[in-house]
Amino acid sequence: MQHRGKALQAAGRLILRALVIFGLIGFVLKLAGAEPQTVSFSLISPFLLFTASSLYFFRDPDANVPRGLDLVVSPGHGTVDVIDQTEELQVMGGRCQRISIFLSIFNVHVQQAPVSGTVIFSRHTPGRFINAMNTESAAHNENVLLGFDCTRPEGIRVGVRLIAGMIARRIIPWVESGSNVSQGQRISLIQFGSRLDLYLPLGAEVTVKPGQKVVGGETVMARIRNPATS
Repeated sequence: MQHRGKALQAAGRLILRALVIFGLIGFVLKLAGAEPQTVSFSLISPFLLFTASSLYFFRDPDANVPRGLDLVVSPGHGTVDVIDQTEELQVMGGRCQRISIFLSIFNVHVQQAPVSGTVIFSRHTPGRFINAMNTESAAHNENVLLGFDCTRPEGIRVGVRLIAGMIARRIIPWVESGSNVSQGQRISLIQFGSRLDLYLPLGAEVTVKPGQKVVGGETVMARIRNPATS
């Protein structure tokens, strides 16, 4: 599948940087006269713990995407904590439904395309780094907004806002305007705890509830139909 392995590459870069830092610390300690055994014991265990934690955080399982032309799947792994209506002008053009998902540091942090179609909008907006547990972080934090024009049903738009949190300081999109995506395809990575907002048409039938755990690329969030054919 497209973009498979990119999360592991990100983990590898962090582990390599940590190796350099721990190596420099060990070198300084040896210059200061510390015993080699003491240096090894004090540095190897923290490095191994960091390596294991990084590999766990950047895990990236394949999604078991459900079949259905009118289905919208979850763009991320986490917990639904808000279902409401809001104004989203850039992609949805006005009033729409919003499903907000909180991602803790223990969730998978690779995101998936909620629908098959074309990326018609992609914009990065600088901002603050409020704790992502606060739903108001969506209005103030650094974020990337992606808009999708659905293949099926035609004429429907869906939006996903990738929101940085207090710990998450880097959003890495793997798609851009003009990219064609398949439902469940990997589209981005947010490093550490964060939040996602999924924007849906007002007529979409939401199938999840607040407090529900969702799996990226697998959990059905809503059903949407083309008003012209319904």
